[in-house]
Amino acid sequence: MSKGNKGFGSMFTEGLDIEENLDKATPADGIIASRSQTLARIATGKTVADRTEWVDPERCRPWRMHNRDLDHLTEESCRDLIDSFLSAKKQRIPAIVRRLKDDPEFDFEIIAGVRRWWTVKWLRAHHHPEFEYLVTIQSVTDEEAFRVSDVENRSRKDISDWERAREYTVALAEFYDGSQTQMAEHLNLSKSWLSRLLDVARLPGEVIAAFSDTHDITVRVARDIKPLTGDPNALARMRDEAERIAEERNRTGLKLSGPEVAKRLVKATVAPSVKGASEKEITGSRGRVILRYTKTRGGGITIKVPPKADASRAELLRAIEGLLA
Repeated sequence: MSKGNKGFGSMFTEGLDIEENLDKATPADGIIASRSQTLARIATGKTVADRTEWVDPERCRPWRMHNRDLDHLTEESCRDLIDSFLSAKKQRIPAIVRRLKDDPEFDFEIIAGVRRWWTVKWLRAHHHPEFEYLVTIQSVTDEEAFRVSDVENRSRKDISDWERAREYTVALAEFYDGSQTQMAEHLNLSKSWLSRLLDVARLPGEVIAAFSDTHDITVRVARDIKPLTGDPNALARMRDEAERIAEERNRTGLKLSGPEVAKRLVKATVAPSVKGASEKEITGSRGRVILRYTKTRGGGITIKVPPKADASRAELLRAIEGLLA
């Protein structure tokens, strides 16, 4: 991304989350102070600038492309912000919003700061009605809004790779005509890192079902799994293993970590050896494994039907007859 683009993001978000800078604002060298300095002074109550206001959180809604998974915003996940707001008796870091038109229910759309919005709403619902939502109002296009949100949230550890990957996938198609090169340049990212992040959201749904929480699907986990999905046989084995993992979770309540799930999925793509004999597989009409068999030393055959084999009884019988023949 050009320096102009980088500067665009920085003027909105640079230094917003560095608490130690809040009380160290210095006079601007130019005509207009940097946004980080201005918002730092606002957060400490030293000044109030135009277009920065305390508003009713009920009059705000998250932007359609915000990168927060609202289902994961809970008292536990936002405990640090709740305690921080209670300690300061207010929200110190403004969110970034833009004004809505022709919407009778909402006045503002949240570009960055959904977690702060959720926290203020939670506090108001739990015996602290005095809390309001501190926002900086900006006028930006959708693509600019995406970059503003990305710059502010890129370094946040509490946003999962899964959340970012979904947001980036939508932005790739909507703002950059599907060009990863163009998107990487605008966001000042390496093309290789962007590709690895997008791979997180490109995993097949049947494989994703193996994970108890999509937030466990990290760039590293996707890196191990994604290359194998291009092989139909390997993908079929991973689908079968994903079903077994999900079934075990439903039956026992045991939840594996992301790396543990990935390890099992990858291991499933390698046909195991049984007492020196090689277990082979037969794939059905839908590309999934419907039979596994091993030839014994005595000349016999051991046949296994995988759980939930995606095949009719007739197809299974035909496969067995063909094997015996």
